Amino acid sequence: MPRKIPLKPRDRRQDPPASSPVAIRRALLAWFRSHARALPWRETRDPYAIWVAEVMLQQTQIATVIPYYRRFLEVFPTVSDLAKAPLERVLELWSGLGYYRRARHLHQAARLLTAEFAGRFPENYASLRTLPGIGDYTAKAVLSIAFHQPYAVLDGNVARVVARLFALRGNLHQPQFRRTVGTELAEIFSRLRAGDFNQALMELGQTVCLPRGPRCSACPLKKWCCGFRCGDPEAFPLPRPRRATESHYLAAALLRRGTRVALVRGLDEGLLDDVWNFPAAFGRSPAEALERLREKLHRLTRASFSFGEPVAEFRHGITFRAIQGRVYPVESFPGMPRGSWRWFELARLPQAAISQLARKIVHRVIG
Repeated sequence: MPRKIPLKPRDRRQDPPASSPVAIRRALLAWFRSHARALPWRETRDPYAIWVAEVMLQQTQIATVIPYYRRFLEVFPTVSDLAKAPLERVLELWSGLGYYRRARHLHQAARLLTAEFAGRFPENYASLRTLPGIGDYTAKAVLSIAFHQPYAVLDGNVARVVARLFALRGNLHQPQFRRTVGTELAEIFSRLRAGDFNQALMELGQTVCLPRGPRCSACPLKKWCCGFRCGDPEAFPLPRPRRATESHYLAAALLRRGTRVALVRGLDEGLLDDVWNFPAAFGRSPAEALERLREKLHRLTRASFSFGEPVAEFRHGITFRAIQGRVYPVESFPGMPRGSWRWFELARLPQAAISQLARKIVHRVIG
């Protein structure tokens, strides 16, 4: 259960200053005015642009997101533009960013916004939560930044800052810890400057209060921070228990006709269903993976395939899966696969909505 950790007598070089919520807010906001990075989504109050940024930033580094964000808004500057676009075009612009379900949800939500809200973002929490892909965090981020509504956001960066500030044990995936962090966050939250406060706290977690090697000397909150005074800020919060890594073998088929290759939607076992991949199958050994691939191709085409020796090997990680893969050229196959298949020109693959794993195969096999 999350709890505040009392300072040990030997850690008390002097009594800590009173934890004044007003003083903490002022120090944080003053620091943000001076140190906020110039990020493109901070140049607008357009809820659509802020929403796109928040979705792209989920589980993706800021440096990676910036060029995608700019290109996406150049092609789809409004909700209406996004709603009218074919999904395949949206996925193409997302290609390489990963977690493609985010792009699919963006597209679905844009269509609902156009159909049910005349293309305008609803300014209330309940309505926003009805849109695909908009959870508690995203709804509160958009409402606080675009509409100045008094919602505090809670993500990993915010939780880390608050946990260290008040010496809270636990991790963000424990409900009691989330409630405790939320209670402490509410005490210091700025209702009048909610958007700036939320961005400031996230900025502090991203640039100063780092998971490893926090830059405490540069922190505007260090004189109130119990984690700093304990001398071990990295002890807060506790790390999330990680699922053990599992080894998987993958066999991928290279069907090539001249300057074209055949791809299918999805990888195997329900993975990467939103993007194009080389036909592939998992197994407990390379031999089993190849046999499952042979069976899979037969189910898709009702024909038999013959494979050559592997032309490439690769390693890839998807969540807890450590994948060892081999690429097998298909030496003969009857006719042209149809249905869920699509033939891609090799020159077009870099712009296509293909998975990172497929890009890795292209690089290894085709160059």
